[in-house]
Amino acid sequence: MVPQVSEATASRELVITWEALPDDFQLEDEPVDNINQPLLAGALSEILEFMGFIQPYMLIAFNFGLCATFNGQFVIKAPDWLYVPSVSQILPDRKSYTPNLEGDVPAVVMEFLSDKDGGEYSFKRSHPPGKWFFYEQVLKVPVYVIFDPDGGLVEFHELENGRYELKQPDENGRNWVASMGLFLGTWQGTKQGRTGYWLRWWDEAGNLLPWGTELVEQERQRAEQERQRAEQESQRAEQERLQKERLADYLKSQGIDPDNLPA
Repeated sequence: MVPQVSEATASRELVITWEALPDDFQLEDEPVDNINQPLLAGALSEILEFMGFIQPYMLIAFNFGLCATFNGQFVIKAPDWLYVPSVSQILPDRKSYTPNLEGDVPAVVMEFLSDKDGGEYSFKRSHPPGKWFFYEQVLKVPVYVIFDPDGGLVEFHELENGRYELKQPDENGRNWVASMGLFLGTWQGTKQGRTGYWLRWWDEAGNLLPWGTELVEQERQRAEQERQRAEQESQRAEQERLQKERLADYLKSQGIDPDNLPA
């Protein structure tokens, strides 16, 4: 569902500046809509951490405030997940982020559907502006993903000529995220007590990037296979030893010294 924008609306002047939040500015604690959102967002980040993708100069966060000054008023939106390729200063206790002032514009923002009010599609221009309008017209984020965890639908929108265009997935049901060099798609299964659809990453070769629990299970299976291989080798060596003993006993019964057999 792509918002329809009239030419008159699109032509209105936007005054956008990138200013630091005042020291006394109180950030609102915006609660997540349900317990699934942190699980979904955390799972996305966990994969990147295990593969060594995340670097100190990046910003990867969820339910985290993105700031801008729009027509003279501070605006803060907290997407469910975001990726900023590079920040100008590494701050361990960063509480918000203002693009252009503090580093790159986010390359990817994601919203996970959790209610029916359609806020993820809002093109509202008046303060506070809607999410779609803010990401598209104010921040100009290249990729905006809207994910429905209940139905598993992923809408992958890319910014083209100033407007988001819905991109169809490939034959595997995935979309290529060029800024990250990864595919994004859905996976169905259980993690942390939640069974359903999850967003997952795949590498350029199409390999699913594993979670930590999956890595542990893979290592357990590898160790078990190695144990079985070692056990089979031990059994084979024992069989060879027994065969040699039986042969030696037979030769001795025939009056032949098994240690002095002709060459």
